Amino acid sequence: MGRRTLALSSHLTLLPIVLGPTGSGKSELAIHLAQRLGGEIVNYDSLQIYRGFDIGTAKVPEPERRGVPHHLTDAIEPGRLFTAGDYVRQARASLQEIAARQRIPVLVGGTGLYLRALLEGLSQGPPRDPAIRARLERRGEKRPLSLHRILSRLDAAAAARIHSNDKKKIIRALEVRLLEGRPISELFSLGRDPLTGFRPIKLGLNPPREVLNRRLDARTVRIFEAGLLEEARALLANGVSRQAKPFESIGYKQALLALEGRFTLEQAVRSTQLETRRYAKRQTTWFRKEPGVQWLEGFGDHPEVQARALALVEREFAF
Repeated sequence: MGRRTLALSSHLTLLPIVLGPTGSGKSELAIHLAQRLGGEIVNYDSLQIYRGFDIGTAKVPEPERRGVPHHLTDAIEPGRLFTAGDYVRQARASLQEIAARQRIPVLVGGTGLYLRALLEGLSQGPPRDPAIRARLERRGEKRPLSLHRILSRLDAAAAARIHSNDKKKIIRALEVRLLEGRPISELFSLGRDPLTGFRPIKLGLNPPREVLNRRLDARTVRIFEAGLLEEARALLANGVSRQAKPFESIGYKQALLALEGRFTLEQAVRSTQLETRRYAKRQTTWFRKEPGVQWLEGFGDHPEVQARALALVEREFAF
């Protein structure tokens, strides 16, 4: 099939969505679909949004994008606060703009919260309370893991979803719980504003776990060999704060520890490998709960998987 525009007769624009764990070949599959469909990529990875954080986020380099436009990649400065609500507003604007040009947006990324917020909408939470946040920040500085333990008592569902090191999300969940008197998950289930005008087709990659883990370990080695430490050092030298959100992510936090002499290079690599494997497992668990996913066994860079994915999209268009 050559390039074509899949706009449905009901005025719904087809919206292929590629999901799956890190390292499963999501970007390769998304680019392949975009090339065949006359499409453009819209990113829903919460780290690839940031400028300058390239190696550690496995961002697809410009020459490897094969001429496919990418939206919401390198979109914001590292020190800027960027919420799921911000993402929904910008991503929906990108989707509308692409559809208006009779092109097909192809969603790809690994941040399940962003994808769910984009498709289902977010409820309006309470405004930030500086006094509460300051108290929580002070508590977190004195006892780093205490905030997550408190959240476990007050909102077990949110604590199960939020990593114990993600201080920003923990503080927001606690802030909502204290201000609203109910869990953030309950609040977000009310008054959502779902995406309209598009017909999603969710394509999930499900590679064999052992093979994926070997790929992830090898990719971690390549990332460090490609200059992750040098990239982190350059970002700091250019004024990016060590407290910037991307520096909290897997790989970059190990790079900082290595630069500070608290990790050897070997320790940084091993720690990154371990955490990356665990992260991939969490992603798989999250996406398995996503409704309506059509699962593809294998990696997104395999021609057979790409052919099956394209056939599924074409079949959806036929209906």
